[in-house]
Amino acid sequence: MTPVQPGILAPVPRLARYLTFELVPGGDLRGALGRLAGAVDLAATVVGVGRSIVLALGRDVPGLRDFPARAGAGIDVPSTPAALWCWLRGDDRGELVHRTRAIEAALAPALCTGAIIDAFQYDASRDLTGYEDGTENPAGDDAVAAATLAGAGSGLDGSSYVAVQQWLHDLDRFSRLSQAEQDATFGRRREDNEEMDDAPASAHVKRTAQESFDPEAFVVRRSMPWADGARAGLVFVAFGHSFDAFEAQMRRMAGEEDGITDALFGFTHPLTGAYFWCPPVGPAGKLDLRALGL
Repeated sequence: MTPVQPGILAPVPRLARYLTFELVPGGDLRGALGRLAGAVDLAATVVGVGRSIVLALGRDVPGLRDFPARAGAGIDVPSTPAALWCWLRGDDRGELVHRTRAIEAALAPALCTGAIIDAFQYDASRDLTGYEDGTENPAGDDAVAAATLAGAGSGLDGSSYVAVQQWLHDLDRFSRLSQAEQDATFGRRREDNEEMDDAPASAHVKRTAQESFDPEAFVVRRSMPWADGARAGLVFVAFGHSFDAFEAQMRRMAGEEDGITDALFGFTHPLTGAYFWCPPVGPAGKLDLRALGL
């Protein structure tokens, strides 16, 4: 059995909460991570470790690096690193609040809460624009191969690398587009989710077609919509056995290959961007933190 955190390969939940944490100088980091590993329910939570924690512990996780900031014609893709990331999955918002408090208590005083984003499933896993999300996700063994590390040794096999971005949509701007313009933005027809043969080169499906890269750039996407007052968008989450596939897609979206930027930037933009390493699961069903010396 692959020792991957189960939430990585499971379908997206009805409700979710994303937590990021920052390091507090002088805190007992080892103790905090030990308490987290012993307390967190991995059937309902995915945990990702940022590079600053790895460096603070004097360790090295091969392949873990900083999220690269990018700029294209009229667009910016920011880098906003964090020390720790938790994706809480469930179907009761109150229960997610209490789980948040328990995680914060386990990590204090070595780590403090940086940001909290509440998310939800819209219809049958659609973006708030109404278009289906994750249509081209690999499944089964292909998903395991795309999302998890193998052949790297104990403490690393079964781990995953995740890219996380919070995107802010201008839904008013998007709604002013005609249906044909909206479909051309994504490269799919919203009514049946079929890919358009005549989609423009700027269409999102053309920019990110995973099989069109060399090597192929497959990731397992587990994105969910978010809303806070009048602001709303998508928390983009992509798991991989490295960051290479995500970066290949992001470079093309930003127009670094041919000067053509992804049409999504016409109505949405990322507010954040961070990379994390998701440790594997140990024999006792708890986080395996051996790679961190714990």
